[in-house]
Amino acid sequence: MYKAAVIGDSASVSGFAALGLSVFRETDADRIKKLIGKLAAGGYAVIFITEPAAALVSETIKKYNSSTLPSIVLIPAIEGNTGEGMRTLHEAVEKAVGTDIFN
Repeated sequence: MYKAAVIGDSASVSGFAALGLSVFRETDADRIKKLIGKLAAGGYAVIFITEPAAALVSETIKKYNSSTLPSIVLIPAIEGNTGEGMRTLHEAVEKAVGTDIFN
């Protein structure tokens, strides 16, 4: 059975534990890179990561964009939304469908 995880600052990710996700309170770029690799190898199908944490490891995330698993999904942090998550979603949908269905 596949698992799901969430990575980010403590205030943004703590509530996800109640939903059954594995929660990783991490804000250090090197630790996040290693963690993503460990989760990918450990049977995690979905990794949610806050936008600020994702900005620290954008090259690592790009490496997984072309793989089937895990799917790395950007989510807003508690302090707000940068728009990066929606931009990434738009690009993924446009790539899959062939057109931007959001506009």
